[in-house]
Amino acid sequence: MTSAGRYHPYSSMADRQYNPIESYGAIGNLRTVGLICANGSLDWLCFPNMSGGSVFGAMLDAEKGGRFRVWVEGASSRQRYVEGTNVLRTAFLPKGSLVGVTDFMPLWGSIRGKGRSTALDEVQRLVSCRGKDVDVHVEWRPRPDYARQRAHVERRGDAWTATWNGGRLSLCGLPEGRLEEDEHGPAVRGVFRLKRNEERALVTRYCSDDASCAVGASKALLKRTIDTWRGWIHTPVDRENSDWAREWTHMVSRSELALKLLIHDDTGAIAAAPTTSLPEVLGGGLNWDYRYSWLRDSSMVAQALLALGHHEEAVEFLEWIRDASEASCDNEWEPRIMYGLHGEKDLEEIELTHLDGYHSSRPVRIGNGAAEQRQHEVYGELLTTGYELLRQNVPLDARTMRFLSRAANKVCEIWEQPDSGIWERRGEEYHYTYSKVMLWVAVDRAAHMAERYGLEGDVERWKETGERIAKAVLGEGYSEERGAFTEYFGGDALDSANLRIPLMEMLPFHDRRVQGTIDRISEELLEGGMLARNTEGVERGEGAFIMCTFWLVQVLALSGRTREARALLENASEVASPLGLFAEMFDPRTGYQLGNYPQAFSHIGFINAVMYLLYAEDHEVPIPDPIGSDGHRKALGRRHVEGVDPRGEVKGRTGRQNRVDRRSHD
Repeated sequence: MTSAGRYHPYSSMADRQYNPIESYGAIGNLRTVGLICANGSLDWLCFPNMSGGSVFGAMLDAEKGGRFRVWVEGASSRQRYVEGTNVLRTAFLPKGSLVGVTDFMPLWGSIRGKGRSTALDEVQRLVSCRGKDVDVHVEWRPRPDYARQRAHVERRGDAWTATWNGGRLSLCGLPEGRLEEDEHGPAVRGVFRLKRNEERALVTRYCSDDASCAVGASKALLKRTIDTWRGWIHTPVDRENSDWAREWTHMVSRSELALKLLIHDDTGAIAAAPTTSLPEVLGGGLNWDYRYSWLRDSSMVAQALLALGHHEEAVEFLEWIRDASEASCDNEWEPRIMYGLHGEKDLEEIELTHLDGYHSSRPVRIGNGAAEQRQHEVYGELLTTGYELLRQNVPLDARTMRFLSRAANKVCEIWEQPDSGIWERRGEEYHYTYSKVMLWVAVDRAAHMAERYGLEGDVERWKETGERIAKAVLGEGYSEERGAFTEYFGGDALDSANLRIPLMEMLPFHDRRVQGTIDRISEELLEGGMLARNTEGVERGEGAFIMCTFWLVQVLALSGRTREARALLENASEVASPLGLFAEMFDPRTGYQLGNYPQAFSHIGFINAVMYLLYAEDHEVPIPDPIGSDGHRKALGRRHVEGVDPRGEVKGRTGRQNRVDRRSHD
């Protein structure tokens, strides 16, 4: 298992055009995120926020994309995070010396919740030397607006300034630099000699007139930034019983910090990932922009952070999505599946044909056409977030309670309609089994909130709708021939999302249909200890979906199959980057991570997998009995779904029956 608190070796990759996704560390200031490779290259950074245009984008085009690199020629390197922070340190190891580069984006104030912190739109790179004198190389190659604009670079005093239509970026700390130009635009390059125990600050700033680069000022900002991160995270030294995660403590902390990086401090919106177009299939076209707030992903982030003691983020997300959904509806209220970080609903998908893509994985896309889809499982996640807050004694205001009631009412109106599903299949809509399950979850949670926490609404209607949905799922979503729940009504394909059926408490874990689904999915979708998301993904050569692997850990653990669950979790933990970060997917055939990075889904899954396994092994965990556990079921008096035989004797379909209208709706 990797530890996020120690250095980890990574060989020099200067001769590679594209670096492995897992060779990057993430820094940020709760507005934007930068990715820095183990070779010292800042290869991804957008301003003024993470969904803005990139100023450095070499991850998506090594020639045109732009970078800000600091390195020692011929030296190997390794990276670590400063414990309990998103401050990154890269160590270069030339013979007889050690050159350290400490990278961070200045941040101070309270980051418990939104709107109380101060951040600077800049990247600070503090360079130090221990040992023999060393030559340090620097390359600063700004390529604004995804390299769609050409910057004009000039020297102003000791600083370099790049300007373009609507923007400005500066570099200070490199008076030795020289300006060069090639077919793709200007670049500043320089070499400076760093003596033993000497330090230098290199700073790139967005739209700022500040040209200072004093080492003392940078170190003061570094201390404030470290204190800010450590004041937020629930680290082992900060909290009693904080070692609940046992051998996974460091990685849980890293996941906690990675999730916080994705929260926009101005609004409380939560991005799915800070990158776009890192491919799901290397060299293919499954390249999407994840720099937006999906209701599903964001709700899961809120729930994971709530479990770790961060209730402010969960409350503020619910309030944000309440306001964003109400502002975006012209006539009939129906929340969209995603919004921009400031509530934007127009997320037009555009292909950037001038960029080569990561490892020639085209097209590179900005915007996301899936924003126009219907994904019905989002209702279940929203209501679960509200339920988790209330059962952990976190009050919700009257407007938010009305929002949750409104969402439950909407489920009663739409549950018989098809949708695009959790995996956002483009084209025809289907009656996805998992979508129906999560619609059931929505009204089930609403009914319990009404009975226990005063949620107002038509409880009988919610219960009646829940019974109808459950009967449809158990009658049409289960195949006796396959011995498993299938991806959609009338189909035969498997879907790892259906592992969550017992986690969401539609059926108990001992039900034969649940165990059959676990076994069929494991047999057909598991490779190298990592799970594909569905049959379609296997057929088109995708890597394993990391979140799905962690779902399997959870269901095995609560099924009493803890030895299998532990072995799977230990294997999946090794998939993490040397810094403890996860992308969206992992290719067990090549050993490389795939997809956007760091990915919220994967870090949510890891936190929950650790929590559920340790709970199943009778260790203390930091939350009440988790949903899906026997303790939670007993607390609700739940034995089985109303109107369904608890012995699992419901007769599933044997052919391609589909009693719900399967026509696609526009």
